[in-house]
Amino acid sequence: MVNEIDWEKKVDEAFEHLLNTYLNSRHRKKVDIITKAFNFARQAHKGVRRLSGEPYIMHPISVAQIAAEEIGLGSTSICSALLHDVVEDTDYTTEDIENIFGPKIAQIVEGLTKISGGIFGEQASAQAENFKKLLLTMSDDIRVILIKICDRLHNMRTLQSQPANKQYKIAGETLYIYAPLANRLGLNKIKTELEDLSFQYEHPDTYRAIQKKLELTEKKRDKLFTDFTAPIREQLDKMGLQYEIKARIKSPFSIWNKMQNKHVTFDEIYDILAVRIIFTPTAMDAEANDCFNIYLALSKIYKSHPDRLRDWVSHPKANGYQALHVTLMSKQGQWIEVQIRSNRMDEIAEHGFAAHWKYKDGTEQKMLQEITEDEGELNDWLRTIKEILDDPQPDAMDFLDAIKLNLFASEIFVFTPKGEIKTMPAGCTALDFAFQIHTFLGSHCIGAKVNHKLVPLSHKLQSGDQVEILTSNSQHVQPSWINFVSTAKAKGKIQAILRRDNREIQKKGEEILEKWLKHNQLEMKTSYLDKLCDLHEIRKHDAFLQALGEKNIILGDRDLDELHGKNKQKKSSWRKYVPFLKGNPSPQSTKQQQEELTDEPYIIVGKDFNKKKPIFVSEENISKYVNPLCCHPIPGDDILGYIDNKGHIEIHKRACPVANKLKASFGNRILDAKWDMHRKMFFDATIRIRGIDRKGLLRDVADVLADQLDINIHKITITSNNGVFDGSIEVRVHDRNDTKVIIETLQLVNDLQEISQIM
Repeated sequence: MVNEIDWEKKVDEAFEHLLNTYLNSRHRKKVDIITKAFNFARQAHKGVRRLSGEPYIMHPISVAQIAAEEIGLGSTSICSALLHDVVEDTDYTTEDIENIFGPKIAQIVEGLTKISGGIFGEQASAQAENFKKLLLTMSDDIRVILIKICDRLHNMRTLQSQPANKQYKIAGETLYIYAPLANRLGLNKIKTELEDLSFQYEHPDTYRAIQKKLELTEKKRDKLFTDFTAPIREQLDKMGLQYEIKARIKSPFSIWNKMQNKHVTFDEIYDILAVRIIFTPTAMDAEANDCFNIYLALSKIYKSHPDRLRDWVSHPKANGYQALHVTLMSKQGQWIEVQIRSNRMDEIAEHGFAAHWKYKDGTEQKMLQEITEDEGELNDWLRTIKEILDDPQPDAMDFLDAIKLNLFASEIFVFTPKGEIKTMPAGCTALDFAFQIHTFLGSHCIGAKVNHKLVPLSHKLQSGDQVEILTSNSQHVQPSWINFVSTAKAKGKIQAILRRDNREIQKKGEEILEKWLKHNQLEMKTSYLDKLCDLHEIRKHDAFLQALGEKNIILGDRDLDELHGKNKQKKSSWRKYVPFLKGNPSPQSTKQQQEELTDEPYIIVGKDFNKKKPIFVSEENISKYVNPLCCHPIPGDDILGYIDNKGHIEIHKRACPVANKLKASFGNRILDAKWDMHRKMFFDATIRIRGIDRKGLLRDVADVLADQLDINIHKITITSNNGVFDGSIEVRVHDRNDTKVIIETLQLVNDLQEISQIM
């Protein structure tokens, strides 16, 4: 155990390290105010400890250390980081901070302070509310979000002391919101660490397996890197350049993500290794020329991929990223991506906004003192965020989704009729472009001319397109538009206009419902609305009232029975995925067992329910949990529980896209869930196969499954085209381990090239 004196010593050492980091930077040396902030925070948090046992003050110091060392922020940010939890966790107020440290630090601390209550209503998530507050302050001062990312990074680095349900909540929120935010602000190094830490807590076994494979293939990669870069070094030396060449290894999270999205194994991922050339420009204005000269020199050594040249030098990404990416064929027959960037570009790529500001400003005195200067694309993004905040979504999940559209988009470059260049997200349509220019243009858009050719609203734009928007005053926003726009701004504006139009219809629906309830001697209650929404499989009250107003739903006896509780308990959706018990029972006994499984009511979470303890899903209680349609977890999958609005517990895969939203929006409802199954039940699993078509192949596959493995094939689909077949096999398995055995055994069948499990 560490005693109090030792902790005091550790705190002093940590602060001294922070001061030394700051003094070694190019910032003005405002040591006094930083020391004052540290002493104030130390006193305010005195006696408080974190779950890990260390004094609480170690957390603000660590956050300030990340801000200073890993992002390069100055005294204002360091002070704000040291004070960021004072208002939330102690009796001090924002006014106290302002009186002692001035309005700027107080404003940043206020932006970093969590709040309770909600704009989104009773069911709203505190996370979405906090995030909205954060973004509102961020649009005035970008340092708020930078420090918040530092705070989140330290929380992730010390997450092991939290219970599992909290780990899933924080990791999910990090992956859903904070990693994309870090990426948008150019903090590539921090983004990668946030992703890997989240992955490590959500899928620990998979993370360890990928780490082990990376270690096992390290020597092979090292040799490839050495052989590949030897002639490059020779050529760059001849050119008289100062440079260094680094190997960039794909992160475990990126590898796993690619394995999931492309349905490939670790061995089938060929871009684990990339090469980075970082050079010192030959002259002040020669950066871009040097990049292309290096590219020309490389293309004389290796063949380049014609479709994989990415010029981020001439057209930087919205987060300031600049580099020239080229993919070359190595002598070993493997494509390797080479990233060519100057020292300045490299620092911006790794440290993001702060480095960008440093190079733009150039002086110690001005660096990061004035954040509100026009930052081009970054300010455009912040303006879009502001517009979304000005018209808040009524639902927390929709709000987070709208923000995410702005976080993840990769960019294309589109021209106006006058030749002005606009940065747009990849996959955007002509209608997105119209809304990007002006809401009036978007809401009255009837089509567009792309490269002088007439196209519909839904036409997807490509980089380099010149776009002219065509409008008509008689045109109005259509509900179908929401299906083909992809930008947050367009979606937000369309939804806002539609909501305005729909309010009248909803009001009419409310009148119809009130009249019907009064006729049946009932009063208007939220619980009745919940029941009717559930009966008609509509998620939101507004949507139900609109359907009533549009006469798409006519209330009748069935609705009345639902309100009086006369309808039978709905069958558990597990029934479809738990078709029978082991031992080939008779049809009669199977039916009886199914009824026994599915007629039990769901578990309802009460006030005394301990959310910190894991729940165990077993054969005896599986029917008491809700199995949603978004993902079909089976034993062996990493799972979690989610308490829905009715107090029932849904079981999701931790990697499920819906679960990711729930973790980010309703983290306090997340539970740790574990399997306690004993291979008595069967579940559906789908195996995807691809390879060279030949006679007897299907028979060989069936022999392996039926004879060797004694697997019950539920369904098989095969299509063949020009000698290549693609197919899927649905099988009954006990758990994920069964699917692993099936895949390993199928790999022995000749001409089967790709075998993967569809998650």
